[in-house]
Amino acid sequence: MGMLFEKIRSEILAHNSYVVGAEGEAVVIDPRRDCQIYAEIAESNDFKITTIFETHKNEDYVIGSRDLARITGAEILHGARENFRFGTSVHEGDTFRLGPLELEVIETPGHTVESISILLRDRSVSADPLMIFTGDALFAGDVGRTDLAGESKRREMSEMLYASLHEKILPLPDGVIVCPAHGAGSVCGGNISDREYTTIGFEKAANPILSMSKEEFVEYKMNEKIYEPPYFEMMRRLNREGPPLLYSLPHLSAYSARELRSLLDGKAQIIDIRSPTSFAGGHIPGTLNIWRDGLPIYMGYYLNYDDPIVLVDDFNLDLDRVVRYCVRLGYDNIAGYLADGFAAWFKQGEEIERTGTWSPSDLAEHLDDPSVYILDVRKIGQREEKGYIQGSHHIYVGHLEEHLSEIPEDKRIVVHCDVGYKGSIAASILQKHGFSNVINLLGGTIGWEAANYPMIKEEEELYAAPAA
Repeated sequence: MGMLFEKIRSEILAHNSYVVGAEGEAVVIDPRRDCQIYAEIAESNDFKITTIFETHKNEDYVIGSRDLARITGAEILHGARENFRFGTSVHEGDTFRLGPLELEVIETPGHTVESISILLRDRSVSADPLMIFTGDALFAGDVGRTDLAGESKRREMSEMLYASLHEKILPLPDGVIVCPAHGAGSVCGGNISDREYTTIGFEKAANPILSMSKEEFVEYKMNEKIYEPPYFEMMRRLNREGPPLLYSLPHLSAYSARELRSLLDGKAQIIDIRSPTSFAGGHIPGTLNIWRDGLPIYMGYYLNYDDPIVLVDDFNLDLDRVVRYCVRLGYDNIAGYLADGFAAWFKQGEEIERTGTWSPSDLAEHLDDPSVYILDVRKIGQREEKGYIQGSHHIYVGHLEEHLSEIPEDKRIVVHCDVGYKGSIAASILQKHGFSNVINLLGGTIGWEAANYPMIKEEEELYAAPAA
């Protein structure tokens, strides 16, 4: 019957899961919540899924092992150092066979205390290891974050991860293929490389974090600046206790413009998923703009898990993909959409709101205007590394609602990110909270530099500062 290996990449979240099989039996490693794809892969190859591994409890998405176990009857296995309320604990050295394939559990704490890696051997060829599924311990070009257990445990977790890497993973042969749970763009690492696959040898040679001494490594991880979205806490709880079974994707109701208007004063969460330019041109007052593919990254900062979520789009195309984004983050309260799109709103003569847009040249003309307040909503690491626009102030877009009191209400607020998408999120938040004169810099810092305007680096500003 042969062997089976397939990697399933969930876009935007950059989540990797894997199907491995031999002689008609298969295992799935780190499945996502909308899990039918794994059953389909197995069935199309005449394999039966018998085992599901969770390398750790995960923070950035709802795990799919319970749903997959429901439809396949497979056993769920996970690390023993967490008090999971489902599945079976495994320990260092436990082995499982799929015909000639052997999977060995290696305990690799550090990202989380219960993290495990799965070492794969093909005993029909060699006793040497072939692959290792590292979860969030080792990525291409990066290693797992160690801050999610809290600042008080950050040093301890960093020391654990260093030991896991240098005592368990890196001693493996250089040719062992590394299969991590995330790729480039994931919030589970600081700077994951955009490589589909890597090896132990390549990482030892090319990953600078792995060449650090223990002291350097711990210091680096202690000072690493990575944002933690608020929804992570919900993910940890769901994935520890066992998330609700999904059974099927939520059904979306079609709301008329009048019905949607009646929701504006209630607790419905109305999300405009159009582009920044469409949103700027006209939108429903008080709505939050998160562009479609930005939802998995940013909705966890702003949405709650109780009030119904209603979508506003232009043409309501491929809403199934948006629903999948929601359920992967546990937002089963996704309720509906504006029937016939935003056009239904303005055809009925409803009130619309607009945000301003500026080009880089517009901002350059007003750079010394005291009535203009420039707000940089990029990640702080981008600002420190890439530089910033002269006179700009910084608040990360994910933390903007917590710092609204720092923004002057009597000025024209020009908000920017690197391109303009996160800037539109920020503009919509500001308008929602009563800031009436808000402008999004289209092109952001990338457009600013492309137009040959300078970015200021911290050391340049210090050098230019007059002596005390």
